[in-house]
Amino acid sequence: MKATGFISLWTLVSLPCGHLANPAEHEDVVKHAIKLHRGKGAVITQRKQWVLESCRKLSGLLRQKNVVLNKLKSAIRAVEKDAGLSDEEKLFQVHTFEIFQKELNESENSVFQAIHGLQRALQGDYKDVVNMKESSRQRLEALREAAIKEEMEYVELLAAEKHQVEALKNMQHQNKSLSILDEILEDVRKAADRLEEEIEEHAFDDNKSVRGVNFEAVLRVEEDEANSKRNASKREVEDDLGLSMLIDSQNNQYILTKPRDSTIPRADHHFIKDIVTIGMLSLPCGWLCTTIGLPTMFGYIICGVLLGPSGLNSIKSIVQVETLGEFGVFFTLFLVGLEFSPERLRKVWKISVQGPCYMTVLMIAFGLLWGHLLQIRPTQSVFISTCLSLSSTPLVSRFLAGSVRGDKEGDIDYSSVLLGMLVMQDVQLGLFIAVMPTLIQAGASTYSSIFKEILRILILIGQILFSLAAVFLICLVIKTYLIGPYYRKLHAESKGNKEILILGITAFIFLMLTITELLDVSMELGCFLAGALISSQGHMVTEEIMSCIEPIRDFLAIIFFASIGLHVFPTFVIYELTVLLFLTLSVVIMKFVLAVLVLSLILPKTSQYIKWIVSAGLAQVSEFSFVLGSRARRAGIISREVYLLILSVTTLSLLLAPALWRAAIMKCVPRPERRSST
Repeated sequence: MKATGFISLWTLVSLPCGHLANPAEHEDVVKHAIKLHRGKGAVITQRKQWVLESCRKLSGLLRQKNVVLNKLKSAIRAVEKDAGLSDEEKLFQVHTFEIFQKELNESENSVFQAIHGLQRALQGDYKDVVNMKESSRQRLEALREAAIKEEMEYVELLAAEKHQVEALKNMQHQNKSLSILDEILEDVRKAADRLEEEIEEHAFDDNKSVRGVNFEAVLRVEEDEANSKRNASKREVEDDLGLSMLIDSQNNQYILTKPRDSTIPRADHHFIKDIVTIGMLSLPCGWLCTTIGLPTMFGYIICGVLLGPSGLNSIKSIVQVETLGEFGVFFTLFLVGLEFSPERLRKVWKISVQGPCYMTVLMIAFGLLWGHLLQIRPTQSVFISTCLSLSSTPLVSRFLAGSVRGDKEGDIDYSSVLLGMLVMQDVQLGLFIAVMPTLIQAGASTYSSIFKEILRILILIGQILFSLAAVFLICLVIKTYLIGPYYRKLHAESKGNKEILILGITAFIFLMLTITELLDVSMELGCFLAGALISSQGHMVTEEIMSCIEPIRDFLAIIFFASIGLHVFPTFVIYELTVLLFLTLSVVIMKFVLAVLVLSLILPKTSQYIKWIVSAGLAQVSEFSFVLGSRARRAGIISREVYLLILSVTTLSLLLAPALWRAAIMKCVPRPERRSST
């Protein structure tokens, strides 16, 4: 008896019901199952009777559904032909009927999708984890699609409700005469409706079928309030404003970037609170570092540590804070370029190009050697070596800010060499970011295709060198024909009003940034070149612009260094302190020795003494290794453990940098110049 009942149910499940297109075929499936069930000739037991009654009920429901659909179609035709109804009333009734039709069809499809899922489960092997995972994934996709359809139906019901309100208003207007004010408000209402329809982008409908778009289940989190009534009223408002936070299954948090209704101004209050908190806490942290003799930037990093995930975890908009901090890098490099005139650049350009290239090649060679000994993949060794070969331009710029750097006849200024090499490293950073996709593919490729990957890398390097040549050609044109008249116009318009001057200089920085970004070169290089071009107008121009831009740079630099602190994890450093100190000292010593070796070969004999200062400035690891490490971790080039090691070594090397810099200054710089350099 058990076998007979199960065969009838299995027959219903095993048919390709999940792929049936119309209700008639669904009903045939049910009738066929009943026919097979009766053909067994078995004694009707309670379980057989249950299967038979269930099949009959399902068949009856499908017949009733077809009857209702036919009646709905007739009702829609009748409404469309009814001349006594207004357009708003017709639209409301037809929309309601169509929604009910969709509800019936979706309910029927859900039943047969469930049967199809049961079929897959019965045919699968419960011991095969991969098969169970695939079945779970298919059910998850079906649930996501069902949730999306239900969401769309809810939106349509809201639209139908709106149409109903329009119909009621139309009936009221027909029953009474309108005043002049009511007519004006009615016209304004219709114009507002047209405006909302025009500016609404329908981004969900436009993108849900795009390749690479996946449906995701997310949690919508409202802000907790002590007052429940206030919380309820606020939730109703936020339902319209979309100010709540979304969290996906991977624990990524999202905030609103572009609202559906663009007519209402909005503000990200999480981001505002984050900036206010960083600004308030940075002051005591900066004071503390000044008191104990450390640069204030470490106070800002400590501020980020205290507020970040490893501390109070009070920063909600981490990505937005980091994005704002990038502008601190832009303005810092602009001021560096403002002090780094083209004349000084021409004096050290050979050293600036050769030095970083030789150092990077040597670092990669040592990395591949150690990687071979430790059995590390070549792609991972190349990536780690390249990350560690970069040095921090913002940090060294703060070391050099305001220092006296006299150019003696026949000598080369150490600050010019150091800044030139750092700018070249920024160019290498852009090159490495561009090469990274090819590096990822090379890591996954076989040895038969390695020559193709090398050829692709060489072609990519050629493209970037061509882009660099185009950038410098554009700079030459701007310096010769545009920058002089542009600044004179700004200076004339800004008399008594510095606002025009600040806006004009900022626009020029962003223009150069955009040009280098469009040519696939580092955006940081564009900011540096903007400062170098303006510095060609003379010392007075440089002083005036620096006095206007420095306050902006200082505030944004606080945000930047605080954003670095968000990625510092003291607990991990404490747990692995011995290993991290050994690795950090090894990296710092290796970079210092390699820099001294390279500079000994390329510096003139009369300027050999500056190699110790320049090497000390290059001995730390750039904060951009955070960016490169995060990209490499997402791409699978490095593991989680290597990523955390890179972050920790970078942080510790930045903390050691001031001590190494002061030691070099005390040993190599003459006393009159030493005070301002430290």
